Amino acid sequence: MKAGPYSAHPSRCKHLPQRLAREMLQRMTSTPINPPIKTPCVQVCFVDPKAQLCVGCFRTMEELGRWTRYTDDERAAIMTALPERETAYKAAKPVRQE
Repeated sequence: MKAGPYSAHPSRCKHLPQRLAREMLQRMTSTPINPPIKTPCVQVCFVDPKAQLCVGCFRTMEELGRWTRYTDDERAAIMTALPERETAYKAAKPVRQE
């Protein structure tokens, strides 16, 4: 039977898991993690062909396509405009009679 990584060197056996945990913790804390990109997406992706807007988040096709390439300031400016777009979109849509 072949020896596993923890049984190959009995003298180092008991310290190996602790050493690996310490190295892992060091790698995890030394690498900067980018915060997630803020997005107005509500997982309702449908683009109104006439308005050229997503009716879930009210971004344009260009904004949807370039979202990850915008700067934080550009995304913030777009997100500030979205409530007004939503209001204008809803005001322009005829009410459906059922």
